[in-house]
Amino acid sequence: MAATAIISCFALPSKFRNLSLNASSSSMPLSPSSSTLRSLSFSSNVSVSAFSNGCLSISKAQRPFRYSVVCEAAPKKADSAAKRARQAEKRRVYNKARKSEIKTRMKKVMEALDDLKKKPEAQSEEVLPIEKLIAEAFSVIDKAVKVGTLHRNTAARRKSRLARRKKAVEIHHGWYTPASPAAA
Repeated sequence: MAATAIISCFALPSKFRNLSLNASSSSMPLSPSSSTLRSLSFSSNVSVSAFSNGCLSISKAQRPFRYSVVCEAAPKKADSAAKRARQAEKRRVYNKARKSEIKTRMKKVMEALDDLKKKPEAQSEEVLPIEKLIAEAFSVIDKAVKVGTLHRNTAARRKSRLARRKKAVEIHHGWYTPASPAAA
């Protein structure tokens, strides 16, 4: 019976810092060798004990006509699920910023290419600043793949989209002539 009393104190909620199992007898006193407990009462004490610094201690306290078993539970460690949630939130914010930068750079390249395509008397040298924008966009996309923000196939698709749009503008103005399928 005493063993079950000790085990049951471990199953109590963790809000109790200091737990005591009191065995009291109304008519006869318990001897130290007695293993039967007539009644058990639980009491919670909110004070933090100095002798239980992260350890579990069990002590037997003697009072007139009653014996007590005192169990003190160690403070609970931080929940790993809460830490995972904090880490996931940090990554989400970081990835969101990186994806936003990718979209912004792609949008700038697309707008510059559309403006160049609409220009009737455009020169081939006007593509050079756009190529710098494309190179910066490619760099940001590649870094996103490296740190795991984007999947490599998604990155390849976005880079291909930019390259195809540039090639379409060059074909539109006659600066690039694609090879005929028969020659390949």
